[in-house]
Amino acid sequence: MEDLKVLIVDDDVFMVKLITRMLETLGIRSVLSARDGNEGLKAVAAHAPDLVLCDLNMPGMDGLECVRHLAEQNSQCAVIMISGEEKRVLQTAAQLAEAHQLNVLGAVQKPVTPAALKTLLEKHSRQRKAARRAAIPLLPLETVRQGLANGCLDVFFQPKVAVPGRELTGVEALVRWRDPEKGIMPPSAFLPVIEDNGLIDELTERVFELAMQHAADWARKGLDIKTSVNFSVDTLERYDIVDFIRETLRRFGMDPKKLVVEVTENRIMQNVTKPLEVLTRLRLMGVGLSIDDFGTGASSMQQLKRIPFSELKIDRAFVSGAPEDEETYAMLESSVALARKLGLEIVAEGVETQAEWDLMKVLGIDMVQGYFIAKPMPADELLLWARENSVAVS
Repeated sequence: MEDLKVLIVDDDVFMVKLITRMLETLGIRSVLSARDGNEGLKAVAAHAPDLVLCDLNMPGMDGLECVRHLAEQNSQCAVIMISGEEKRVLQTAAQLAEAHQLNVLGAVQKPVTPAALKTLLEKHSRQRKAARRAAIPLLPLETVRQGLANGCLDVFFQPKVAVPGRELTGVEALVRWRDPEKGIMPPSAFLPVIEDNGLIDELTERVFELAMQHAADWARKGLDIKTSVNFSVDTLERYDIVDFIRETLRRFGMDPKKLVVEVTENRIMQNVTKPLEVLTRLRLMGVGLSIDDFGTGASSMQQLKRIPFSELKIDRAFVSGAPEDEETYAMLESSVALARKLGLEIVAEGVETQAEWDLMKVLGIDMVQGYFIAKPMPADELLLWARENSVAVS
């Protein structure tokens, strides 16, 4: 466990000592404490801790007010909410802290256990490592414009496998950038520039063309699977995108039934008229429609009623921790039941552990994607992966 500076904000002296001892056992040597929110804010300003464990019920400034002030001060520390209150109250407090744009690792009921602390500290360690890897500056606008014209966009593919046999049934196309000097770069290095400068249509069309080109090549080599491509809602507001998709499929000799268009459901409500026509016309062509990140938007049920989706893709937020967390499990289970009643195929994304995979089998989910199966990979590696994983490829 890498060394961290931790602040415990709690008026319960015994609990502070107990948590301090647990942290020391887990390898944390720098532990500070404060008796209420006011003292906690002063300690944050003076010592800049990496992590704050904040109780809800305290005299003076309570935990909810404390995290609000942390957010107003643009604090970069991670937060763990702790309390003896019932679980739903504690989780609501954690969600409130997240709404304030704080990095909330989780919520722990008292009495705090070493196992619960260890899990959240490991999560924090992974975040720090990921942040160091992701510390990539945005590409300049002119570089992005030139790169779009010169073929710097690339597409990686993440396998989608059937449950329980792990047969490869499809892939999701994910955009990447090939820099002549820096190599492969993630979307965080260029996507904000594209979105902020009206280039999203150009990116979407290029990614789609590349995905269909590779899918057609796989088909010629005996790998006949579905390919899912994300389409921006902005692009789906263009009536001519249907003709573009139809012509691209024709050009590469692709069966429309082998294409799945993924739409992030929490954005489509902004203007439903044009996307509704576009998506319905695509469905009439035989193209599959997937409601992506299901459950994270404010109008999931309304979208399912309005749009002829063929696939429901459950967001990672309802997969991660589901084997251990009763409420997350309940939400996952209800999403599966809803999809079943509507006759939709079900995909669980972000599956990363054996326990999560086992739960997907128990719930009868159709397909899974995530690091437990495979990371996104270039097209040639995907073909090799398919062969090595007993997929019939000539």
